Amino acid sequence: MERKLKILLEYTSKITNEKDIRKILILLTDLAKEIIEADRCSIFLHDDSKGTLWTIVAHGVERIEIPDNKGLVGHVFNSGEVLNINDAYKDRRFDKEIDKKTGYRTKSVLTMPLFDRNGKTIGVFQVINKKNSEYFSNEDINLLKHISLYASSTLENAILYEKLKKAHQDVIYRLSHATKFKDPETQNHIIRVGLYCEILSKEIGLNEDEVEIVKLAAPMHDIGKVGIPDRVLLKPGKLDNDEWEIMKKHTIYGYEILKGSESYLLKVASQIALEHHEKWDGSGYPYGKKGEEISIYGRMTAISDVFDALTSERPYKKAWSIDETLEFFKINRGKHFDPKLTDIFIKNIDSFYSIKRELRDEDI
Repeated sequence: MERKLKILLEYTSKITNEKDIRKILILLTDLAKEIIEADRCSIFLHDDSKGTLWTIVAHGVERIEIPDNKGLVGHVFNSGEVLNINDAYKDRRFDKEIDKKTGYRTKSVLTMPLFDRNGKTIGVFQVINKKNSEYFSNEDINLLKHISLYASSTLENAILYEKLKKAHQDVIYRLSHATKFKDPETQNHIIRVGLYCEILSKEIGLNEDEVEIVKLAAPMHDIGKVGIPDRVLLKPGKLDNDEWEIMKKHTIYGYEILKGSESYLLKVASQIALEHHEKWDGSGYPYGKKGEEISIYGRMTAISDVFDALTSERPYKKAWSIDETLEFFKINRGKHFDPKLTDIFIKNIDSFYSIKRELRDEDI
């Protein structure tokens, strides 16, 4: 009991100080593994849209996804009862397929449903193979019940967070696409630019939160076009000097729309709106910034926006080939574009084209 109390206090301190939802779930599975003395633990989350249960965290395996009516996990999810089985292979509900794939031998299994505050089952907590014993005890069941209360609360928060994030993303894409009433660019162009920036931001080592911020902020790069008169924005021919000066102001208008918020996302978006037409050599607009005077966000969006423009077919031009596009970026490395980011872009050109194919303009 003294050992278990020590483990519990140690993990309680870690969990209290952790803000990342997935890391909290990892800590909870680690806690269950130590305090119950199990070999492996997993937390399954239910996907309502697909009718499956998948491991949001699991020891010893990659992600597992199974139908929500299959195996011990499926039974517990649907029945809401706790299952404590001494030998899984003697239970007809046990699905041996995962063991066959992994080479693992499941013996004793303790499986418990996870409920939200309204009593709805949202997932399953499972611990496998009791160490130094052939079965899990009543004390183990009680310990897992207490740990599952934390897990249920954390899972519910994770579900709410994902829903909020999705709603947030939808609002951003829809607001960014508000320029469709004035600008011929497509909604998929907006989304693609964010996904290209996601690739670049991962490759340069930004953390997970920062990557997500850039992915959502980059689609707002042209929001300032709502302030450009139709006679300029929709002019079919080449712009004259005065019209071009008006067009260039969309960067400033975008910055003015997005600046001043306490939201870090909108702060990044305002920088991107202002800087995505600046060039590494200082020949861009609106302020002729050069080199690292341009934020990393502006530099990533510049590459992403130009790549998408070059490889998109428009009434006035055909889409460029991969060879033409690569040649353009090689020529403009260190001129228009950050040389380091250009090298990363060229290295990941296949990933850029994969996004381009998956989100073709005609799919809208």
